[in-house]
Amino acid sequence: MKDRNRTPRVRRIIGDILLALAVLLTIDVAVVMPARINAVVLKADYREVFMYEIILCAILLLFALDVRFNLFTRWKPVLLKAVGWMLRTVIVLLSALIIFFCGKVITGGMVRTAGQADHAIVLGLALENGKPAPDLLSRLDTARDYLEKYPEARLILTGGNADESGRTEAAVMRDVLAERGVPEDRLILEDQAQSTKENFSNIAGLIPADEPVVMISSDYHMDRAVRIASESGFSRVMRLPAPSGFFAYGANMMSEVVLDLNDLTK
Repeated sequence: MKDRNRTPRVRRIIGDILLALAVLLTIDVAVVMPARINAVVLKADYREVFMYEIILCAILLLFALDVRFNLFTRWKPVLLKAVGWMLRTVIVLLSALIIFFCGKVITGGMVRTAGQADHAIVLGLALENGKPAPDLLSRLDTARDYLEKYPEARLILTGGNADESGRTEAAVMRDVLAERGVPEDRLILEDQAQSTKENFSNIAGLIPADEPVVMISSDYHMDRAVRIASESGFSRVMRLPAPSGFFAYGANMMSEVVLDLNDLTK
């Protein structure tokens, strides 16, 4: 009798944990993304990502609810139970895919392999109301520390997407680093790209793709950035992830998952 009761109890505990995580993730996305959409220039792009993030969160919520309450197979009629099992299978497979990509994003941001190189690439991030977002400032802090450690290195600052005043992400990064005492001759601007893929296509025209480079971006962006760099011909990429804000991490992680899945389906 004890053995029979143990499984439902364990299932309830696991379900409660999964449900709490899914709810927290959904709240994070629902709070962070609308505020970001209102602050950036590329509102349509961010709005689309937000829509898909909500869909992915809904799938994870359904998965958690099914684990906790046996949502799909509690009906007695055989036909409804069969339909429920099919729905459960779809939800489980989709959730497994989402969790796999979440794991890639998380673990990708934990790896640091940065050593000495002639160039370090600092990836841009959408300006918020014309100002650098906190995660962009964190990337710049990481970049400045790298320059202090390796005095011969130079930074390639990337990012177009000019705001209403015409200032690009790369130009704003240059100005911030200049204010922090970084000499301008140690900075190279790539201020035409509209995406990470365009960043590396343009950088390939500035430096040889086979030379070692250091990648500086937010921890949640590192896995996808390194993959895109490799696809663009950069074969010797060292990782230097910049720490990101804790409270927006869930929304940022889900954005990366959406973009990863989008790349997968192309």
